[in-house]
Amino acid sequence: MNDMSAPVLLLVEDDEISRKLIRAVLGSKGYDIRETDSIAGAHHILDDLLPAAVLLDMRLKDGYGLDLARYIRAEPRLSQVPIIAITAQALKGDEQRIREAGCDTYLSKPIDTRALPGVVDGYVQKGR
Repeated sequence: MNDMSAPVLLLVEDDEISRKLIRAVLGSKGYDIRETDSIAGAHHILDDLLPAAVLLDMRLKDGYGLDLARYIRAEPRLSQVPIIAITAQALKGDEQRIREAGCDTYLSKPIDTRALPGVVDGYVQKGR
């Protein structure tokens, strides 16, 4: 963070309450949050934005977050952006699928608001 601008995060989450909570927690820590509730919206935002990290829900109204994660990893301009998956379904085998799709880590819902800033800070500061 050499310049004075806040790191920009992309939040892709279709649950309004979860979005509001994450926005409040990370916004209070100085992050600039860009948000969308869909994969289509994320593609639109990513056309013009290189975020410091992406927080990505796994089940969205127009598809699966893992498909967006694979897209981000395949795009040279975006490939090094850290991806933090957010999931309500942490079943056996999910962590492996999440990591294979290109996510760096995942957080289970309900989100631990005390741990969230530290996880995000770690990826924003060190990158992938």
